[in-house]
Amino acid sequence: MKIVGLVCTIIVAIFTLSAVPAGAALKVDVNQGNLQPLPIAIPDFAPGGPGDAGVGQNIASVVRADLERSGIFRPLDPKSFIEQIKDINTPPTFADWRGINAQALAAGTVGTQPDGRLKVDFRLWDVFGETEMMPGKEYYTAPANWRRIAHMIADAIYEQITGEKGYFDTRIVFISESGSLLNRRKRLAVMDEDGANPIFLTRGDYLVLTPRFNPTAQIIAYMSYYSGRPRVYLFDLETGRQQMLGDFPSMTFSPRFSPDGSKVVMSLEQRGNSDIYVMNLRTRAVTRLTTDPAIDTSPCYSPDGSQIVFESDRGGSQQVYVMNSDGTNVHRISFGGGKNGTPVWSPRGDLIAFTKQSGGSFRIGVMRPDGSGERMITDGWQDEGPTWAPNGRVLMFTRSLRGAGGSQIWSVDVTGRNELRVHSPGDASDPAWSPLIQ
Repeated sequence: MKIVGLVCTIIVAIFTLSAVPAGAALKVDVNQGNLQPLPIAIPDFAPGGPGDAGVGQNIASVVRADLERSGIFRPLDPKSFIEQIKDINTPPTFADWRGINAQALAAGTVGTQPDGRLKVDFRLWDVFGETEMMPGKEYYTAPANWRRIAHMIADAIYEQITGEKGYFDTRIVFISESGSLLNRRKRLAVMDEDGANPIFLTRGDYLVLTPRFNPTAQIIAYMSYYSGRPRVYLFDLETGRQQMLGDFPSMTFSPRFSPDGSKVVMSLEQRGNSDIYVMNLRTRAVTRLTTDPAIDTSPCYSPDGSQIVFESDRGGSQQVYVMNSDGTNVHRISFGGGKNGTPVWSPRGDLIAFTKQSGGSFRIGVMRPDGSGERMITDGWQDEGPTWAPNGRVLMFTRSLRGAGGSQIWSVDVTGRNELRVHSPGDASDPAWSPLIQ
């Protein structure tokens, strides 16, 4: 079974408009505590032919939604626009855009080529500086992939103005939940970062948990009760093939790939004790990393692969520990009270996100890899299971609904601002963010 739409080819050409000087100084510092969203104008992309207007409107709509969801941009209402841009090769009338207080202007065109592909041209302007901010870009792809082009354009705008990589051209793997609490159906599913294009990967006739992407966003590791045996499986999104990762005599769970994708670290339960093991995917050799009589689980590599963060109750309560990737130098880093688990290392390497259980509630927190600087970034009743965007600026997590019995996926930025629900088909839990799609 080929999972249609998860892998698509997009050709990007970069070109320079020589008539307008580049190098604008318009920037947004995403490290500010009280960030004022940047007003940006994004007109509907001008159609190249009579059948292209709808696609141009759709692309611009998704770009606006992506940037607004970041909390860093404030897309202006298209009804306020004075100038109607038809030719992006001609500099805009900057005074018209200053008049509505637009600080940046993103304009584009879309047209269907003789071979049936879409061609999308895009420009970004600094309105007050009256300069083009980056070389223009052309995108070529199949018409069905217009939404992905929109995400790529939003990423380009985000990176140019903030200096940070974007995160819109990504996917989320998660557990889709339905049915009553006594007869819960859990299916492995994947969707775009904004909740669009959801696809179910399993039927729901067996339990699945803790899905995680590999570095190419092509393989998913997860725990499944297929045939009633709790084991770690790998799912290939291109072929639909599933395979069990080693026929261990006991339960394996909480898998996660190494940064280079060559290994999977996971927990293995034997006689009531869970330790952390790592499997080399090429040789299938298995190495035991922890040997404590406590429960060690939820391992996650540091971005450089040199260390692993995990949770353990070896000190009497659930806490966060760090060790070298060979299992040496195990040391506790969480000391802020309560129980702490599900740790995940930021792709930037600067923070570890985790779930804190205290006072009857669960919240998402972050701390530095040495345990210092702990702070909570959510304040829900039951927030758990954080996952990082590939730029390390935003997290998603599961939020359970008090009294309603369901769960939803939410996002929040690393400062604790801009908390938003991520819409999914029905209830959803245990999200994991992909890297940027290649």
